[in-house]
Amino acid sequence: MRVARGWSLDELAARSYVSPSTLSRIETGHRRIALDQLAPIARALGSTLDQLVESGRDEDVVIRPHHDDNRGITTWLLSREGAPIGMTVAKLRVDRPVPTDLRVHPGRDWFVVLSGTVVLRLAERTIVVRAGEAAEFSTMVPHAFGSNGGPAEILCILDHEGERSHLGPS
Repeated sequence: MRVARGWSLDELAARSYVSPSTLSRIETGHRRIALDQLAPIARALGSTLDQLVESGRDEDVVIRPHHDDNRGITTWLLSREGAPIGMTVAKLRVDRPVPTDLRVHPGRDWFVVLSGTVVLRLAERTIVVRAGEAAEFSTMVPHAFGSNGGPAEILCILDHEGERSHLGPS
């Protein structure tokens, strides 16, 4: 994570208040990370404790869809859970009309329609978003989306609250 951000050991040390030599030994496996070091290092990296200690192995590289019949949505989670930047990238296949229940939550949502047509309701407005078009909006505006004329596929970027609202249980 440190290298992916382009940081030196000294930069991470300054941000986490852990010495560069200790960080170097942790990274090379010559020292186990202490519990009191986990939180400051995770915070400095903008990560979670789980991400910091997860295995770097990629035994399963296939992204499997999750279908929710009740919501009429199939989801492919493209970013690893709890991505360090706090965003979730997902592909959705939407096969439902726009729900009547509009929701609000902190943050912003962004999506691009890959195929089909999406109907986006933002408060009193109804916006048709076609394949090749994108939408971006404040999620503090009551909103919901559905497909029109058959299934639609979208690629979306959601912040933490958007992930909970759109990808979590209805």
